[in-house]
Amino acid sequence: MKRNQPPDEFVPEDAPEYTCERKAMMALLAHAHLEELASGLMAFGLQESAVTELRPPQVGLVMVRGRQGATGKPFNLGEATVTRAAVQTADGLTGVSYVLGRAPEKARLAAQVDALWQSTAHRPAIEKTIIEPVRERLVSERRTKRRQTAATTVDFFTMVRGDD
Repeated sequence: MKRNQPPDEFVPEDAPEYTCERKAMMALLAHAHLEELASGLMAFGLQESAVTELRPPQVGLVMVRGRQGATGKPFNLGEATVTRAAVQTADGLTGVSYVLGRAPEKARLAAQVDALWQSTAHRPAIEKTIIEPVRERLVSERRTKRRQTAATTVDFFTMVRGDD
């Protein structure tokens, strides 16, 4: 099983082939900045009139669950604020998004990206103008973080003093 692929029992038999790709794309959009989404959609050339809000951005709470050691019994860790939105393009494509925190504009824009990404005609342009720049930024940030962490690593060793 691939890393980003859900187990077979969670994927409906009639699910489109791109389900796992869409899931990875949506996870990436959750880490995008509002400015990246807005500028990417502006570069793509989407007019606001071409999008209908099916569900305007709503802020709510979700229960976050955890497991001790990733294998123990699940327990309720606490609540997290989430913003969700759903839109439909003039082509009839529906996009949804869930964003951590209070970010109604980001949720709306992420839903628009999701809807456009589902179209095979728009997908390459969306990948180029929005997805790739976000992916590159995240990879760069991770490399920087690893470099900074590695600089603080202390190697401990023991010298044998001989038999007393």
